Amino acid sequence: MMKKSAGVEQSNPLFRQVYEFMLNRIERGEWKAHDKLPSIRLLADELGVHRLTVFKAYRALTENGMLYVKDKSGYYVSPGSRLANSVEEGAAILGYTVKSPMSDIQRKPVTYQFSQALIDPGLLPNLFLSDYVKKVFDLYPKVMGTYSSVQGDEELRTTLSRHFHDRYRLQLSAGELLITSGAQQAINLIAGIMLGPMDAVLVERPTYSVALDIFRRAGARLVPVEISPQGYDLAAVEELMRRHKPRMFYINPTHHNPTGYTVPAKQRKLLVELAERYRCLLVEDDPFRDMHFEEEPPTPFFAYDTEGWVIYISSFSKYVAPGLRICAVACRYPFMERLIAAKSLADNGTPLLNQKIFLHYYTSPRLQQHLGKLRIALQVHKEIMEEELAAAGWEWTAPQGGLNLWVKLPDTVPVDTLFVRCMEQSISFVPGEICDPLGEMKSWLRLSYSFASEGLLREGMRRLTAIAREIEAEGRRGE
Repeated sequence: MMKKSAGVEQSNPLFRQVYEFMLNRIERGEWKAHDKLPSIRLLADELGVHRLTVFKAYRALTENGMLYVKDKSGYYVSPGSRLANSVEEGAAILGYTVKSPMSDIQRKPVTYQFSQALIDPGLLPNLFLSDYVKKVFDLYPKVMGTYSSVQGDEELRTTLSRHFHDRYRLQLSAGELLITSGAQQAINLIAGIMLGPMDAVLVERPTYSVALDIFRRAGARLVPVEISPQGYDLAAVEELMRRHKPRMFYINPTHHNPTGYTVPAKQRKLLVELAERYRCLLVEDDPFRDMHFEEEPPTPFFAYDTEGWVIYISSFSKYVAPGLRICAVACRYPFMERLIAAKSLADNGTPLLNQKIFLHYYTSPRLQQHLGKLRIALQVHKEIMEEELAAAGWEWTAPQGGLNLWVKLPDTVPVDTLFVRCMEQSISFVPGEICDPLGEMKSWLRLSYSFASEGLLREGMRRLTAIAREIEAEGRRGE
């Protein structure tokens, strides 16, 4: 059902959103000249709106010459309709005042940083990386005097295609990779290509909150899919695909953000088959794959894709060099052509210097040594946080990798009250409701154990749980 999305103020009335949704489908060629449109009742049921809302949108489209009516038959697409002809006063593309709750939280400087899923800079090999910066200038003395290609440095893409093949058996050519400035840009580009007003997009519940904000800005309808330690209920996913006909399903199936869950291997092939059957693009966001504590996670969904229905986003920024903002997007043609065009409009290519620095560090033996040490350090950080949570009696599922814990508070500790008190004492975390497409997970919070040093981590967690105890005590006194 359509309703105001959390963090977004919709500036157009609901019937205008339906209007833009139908224009978008005509523009994409899904509804062609003289095609009969769904009945008012059917479209209202599909979009979860009142029939009068759909009727008003149909009437406006008819008045603008986009549709025509046959008595006792219904509405049809007018021949020769042009989207440009329909953009009149009040019918402009859906406008938003966009808010990003995650950005609002992370912009505030705090002493105890548990809201950022980034790695403590002290755990990164900064001096060693600086040697590679010098090496790059020796190898490519003109690197600062030219742009990268829009698709990304060919040397880097060739190296990464070999890496993906050797490591995960992904059948990829260099031409099927695009380099973006971080995973967030990749998600934004894909959403810009795939989503229009009122288009359905499946999203995990909970999920990466910034992705939700991007999809809302596109005017999409968010359809939640529950994720658990066992993965997805595939029967429920199939029913959602059948009922809503989603344009895409955004997934973060490996050391999931925020829960830490990993979707089992047996479900991955089956979900790709569902995506092919229902023509739903799977967008696999995979930034935490190398951050595992014991055994390696299952093969990416992309390995099972034979028909081009999976896009794979592999970000290296978290654990190599966050400041370089290097991400590789793998997909098949013709979607790659559309993605390159979108990238050219966004920034005309990721900086070449960043790509060359990353290339020479990523292919070095030192990186593998760094990863092994980093996994041990992150596991120590996780265990420190878990010790303090256990003492407080809170609930969570221990992840096998990643950077976060997804924690359920007792009912006696309201998350909103805890958040305000913690920020006053320079402690940050992510309230669970901003990770929920329905905005209802008010007893949960995401705690990132990766950014604070061990000393600050333990001290900050003790302060956080002490604040929670104070809130509980105040609640008992007020009874």
